[in-house]
Amino acid sequence: MTDWNAMSDAEFRKEVRGFFEAEYPEELRHLPHRPKFCEIEPWHRKLHARGWVAPAWPAEYGGMGLNAAKLLIFYEEQQRWGVNRGRDMGVQMVGPLIIKFGTQEQKDYWLPRILSCEDIWCQGYSEPGAGSDLANLRTRAEIDGDEFVINGQKIWTTMAHDATHIFMLVRTEPDTPRKQQGISFVLAPMDQPGVEVRTITTLSGETEFCEVFFDNARTPRENLVGELNKGWSMAKALLSFERIFIGAPSLAQNALGQLESFARGRGAFDDPVFRDRFAQAALDVEDHAALYARFADQLKRGETLGADVSMLKIWVTECFQRITELMIEAAGPDGGTVGPLQVGNVSVDVLASFYKARPTTIYGGSNEIQRNILSKAVLGLPG
Repeated sequence: MTDWNAMSDAEFRKEVRGFFEAEYPEELRHLPHRPKFCEIEPWHRKLHARGWVAPAWPAEYGGMGLNAAKLLIFYEEQQRWGVNRGRDMGVQMVGPLIIKFGTQEQKDYWLPRILSCEDIWCQGYSEPGAGSDLANLRTRAEIDGDEFVINGQKIWTTMAHDATHIFMLVRTEPDTPRKQQGISFVLAPMDQPGVEVRTITTLSGETEFCEVFFDNARTPRENLVGELNKGWSMAKALLSFERIFIGAPSLAQNALGQLESFARGRGAFDDPVFRDRFAQAALDVEDHAALYARFADQLKRGETLGADVSMLKIWVTECFQRITELMIEAAGPDGGTVGPLQVGNVSVDVLASFYKARPTTIYGGSNEIQRNILSKAVLGLPG
């Protein structure tokens, strides 16, 4: 087992860059959509064989055990080469939670299956009427012998139609003084009677979001992670992982790189006003990357992220939106064209990028909610 952290940063970057450039399929670079697992399975198998599926996990659980500096280099090289994030809900979200809160039996069973993608995960949090305010959730899980019986609905569930399992928040005790109480965190199989998935078609024509309906679906009680009715604190821990993940620099960095290539081909840099706006966007991206590095370092020291991690999501999504608006402007009269625009050897679907950027300030907790969290929990302002 290689001790990646013993390498110099330069050596590690060379190793990672060389592998991505030599092994990642050209046709998968900078995909404009989120692929199904069958599209990227050969690439995942290469990562798994090399032990690179979970760069942030401790080595004892099959991860690379990278420290903050090496982890950032790994993600930077992924982003630079356009390596798709793949089906990583298991690695990025439920895996860290099982490592932190799960029993030894759960770790032994689930973690290897997450790494191999034998199980492919989706997240069951948002519901109609319970999006950013998750404590309003109404999906019920009632104990029936050795099982939970689940009834309710989840919405905006990313790639649920390509998942084998769902990790979800359910209400296990309805009569509690506070709505944050009586919530549990459970794992459930998707391929069973009583689970129905319906895809949602977005403006860009993609179907990565879904509704999931539960009608007396079942999951073993042993799939409860943590304590019964104590899922809210766990959910907040998982949201910390989600906040730093969806607040990663790649969203804006990739868009900025596309904008620069496209704008140069279109001659947009001849306009001094455009140059100023591009420079401001580039500075925002660099500042965000520095902030992200600070939070990543906290995680690697084993610290729990505070409410201030919400800054990442606000910053990167709004920066992403501004960059895609600049793309539309750089395209001029072609800005409303459906499909890729070709400039030299560069092909950019500016309209798809613009559409993709619109919901980013909503999902994962709307930016308005995140600003309220910052004002109350970080700045101490009255509600």
